[in-house]
Amino acid sequence: MPSRDDIYRKYGETAEAAHLLETELGTTLLLRLALEANLLVKPDLVIAKNIMKKINKMTLGQLINLIDKNSYDNVPPLKSLREALEARNRLQHTFYRFHNNRIQSDEGRLIMMKNLEEIHGIIFSAYRETMKANGIDLDELTKSMTSLPTLHLPLD
Repeated sequence: MPSRDDIYRKYGETAEAAHLLETELGTTLLLRLALEANLLVKPDLVIAKNIMKKINKMTLGQLINLIDKNSYDNVPPLKSLREALEARNRLQHTFYRFHNNRIQSDEGRLIMMKNLEEIHGIIFSAYRETMKANGIDLDELTKSMTSLPTLHLPLD
């Protein structure tokens, strides 16, 4: 049976997946808007900063709507992104209210954990598809990383 700490940990992992998705969509839009503004050929710091400010102010839903509105190539399926947005909103806005006092019992925490795993799966699937649309296959990357030694560099 999951403990309270397990629930909080999984909630954090799921929130992290939502943040990763939002960041990757922002990066996707940054590239598209930079190309539209011809910044790779004619760099302009003011225009670049304005694009970044615009993206940084956007919510996940706004990022998805901008991608939808502009019909960009090489983007993940909008259905997947919209499902991830709905799942993220459930997580952030109603998860604990919906589950109310379930965290107090073993059976309740089990229900909560299953719900978190479902939400995480939806969000991470959209993140994986977004990365793949940007040329990064997370499954292949994970396979190749298992054979590499971990190197930790000093921070100073």
